[in-house]
Amino acid sequence: MSGFDLAVVLGAWYDFRDLNNLSRLITEWIADWGPDWLSSIVTGLLGSLGILAVIGPTLLVLIWVERKVIARFQQRYGPNRVGPKGLLQPVADAIKLILKEQLAPRAADKLIFFLPPVLIFVPGLLIWGVLPFGPRMSVADLNVGVLFLLAVSGTGVLVLFMAGWSSNNKYALFGAMRAVAMSISYEVPMVLALLTLVVFSGTMSVNGIVEWQQQEDVIFILLFPLSAIAFFFAASAELNRTPADISEAESEIVAGYHTEYSGMRFGLFYAVELGNTLVISAFIATFFLGGWWLWGLDQWVPSWIILLAKTGAVYFLLIWTRGTLPRLRIDQLMSFCWKALVPATLIFVAVAAVERTLLVTQGWDTTIALPIMAVINIALTLGAVMLFARLARSERLRRPARTTLVRDRVGGLAAAREVASQAGGGD
Repeated sequence: MSGFDLAVVLGAWYDFRDLNNLSRLITEWIADWGPDWLSSIVTGLLGSLGILAVIGPTLLVLIWVERKVIARFQQRYGPNRVGPKGLLQPVADAIKLILKEQLAPRAADKLIFFLPPVLIFVPGLLIWGVLPFGPRMSVADLNVGVLFLLAVSGTGVLVLFMAGWSSNNKYALFGAMRAVAMSISYEVPMVLALLTLVVFSGTMSVNGIVEWQQQEDVIFILLFPLSAIAFFFAASAELNRTPADISEAESEIVAGYHTEYSGMRFGLFYAVELGNTLVISAFIATFFLGGWWLWGLDQWVPSWIILLAKTGAVYFLLIWTRGTLPRLRIDQLMSFCWKALVPATLIFVAVAAVERTLLVTQGWDTTIALPIMAVINIALTLGAVMLFARLARSERLRRPARTTLVRDRVGGLAAAREVASQAGGGD
């Protein structure tokens, strides 16, 4: 390619099936007259700017969507005054937060208090780099993309602890400690759920997992439904969303780790929470729903549109759980993690290893073996859910130990009658 051909670039722009063509043509044009390292830098910048251009407006839309959907679940209207159908309400809220005064406690560590609203964006943006929007449509197609996802997502809790500790507020510190405990606990079933996919597909590349589902003509939610359920609940806990929002429980600890943050600093925390919810929805769609692939439909519909549709479906499910489920207590949340999710995901890692070994060593036809394995794994999932429900019910209905209340010994009607009888007997 000797020069910058506008017609070719416009033709690639209208080829919506693969947006990678436009980036490739631009980098090839730069490589013709510039050094190789410059084209590599431009490729990364184009991908990053594309992600930022999508995330910014999407967050404003998601705020409106989430408030509207939850309002419908609760039989009310939601935002309906600012703009048509309340569409400009998120813009009004953002302007209000920007104009608010930025306050900080007098005894807070000013530097560390200022950093968390900025640093919280770093892991949220880095995760997008390994998400494949289509074939060859990812900023970095790492061969250890799953490991990169888990490593980066685990750093966000450090920023939350910085926010809680630097505020010099006991409620903020309590919320930060809860966030740390919950993150450490729920990272275990999240890792085990993804380990099931890695063991069975034989790759740690995110794009490779999607391509394996495309090659075998199956999605992982059918093969390992319990891993999908465990990853969904673990991700909800990592995102601090209902029913696992104990680190921000207003009825217990005011607002958690961001109690002392006001104005746009609080707005940044809120925006990152929505952004993380969106990217986790995209990864659930990628790992368990086939990502940009959909049984040949991706040959006619742009792959990134398919991924966005699946991401929207998972995001709606997250909104559904937030609008309908009550908040769990911290002991219930930890008990559910260590007594239910961790053993279940460990069992399914072993199941995946056995089934993968049989496929490789026995040379079974995958068109026959995979449906049989899917039926077996679905039956195991139903059995595990029923077993957990039975154990939880028996624990809930178990008769509590008999305790002596304070009123039985001190005060109360019985004590008044005893005093009256003694007084009457004395007379």
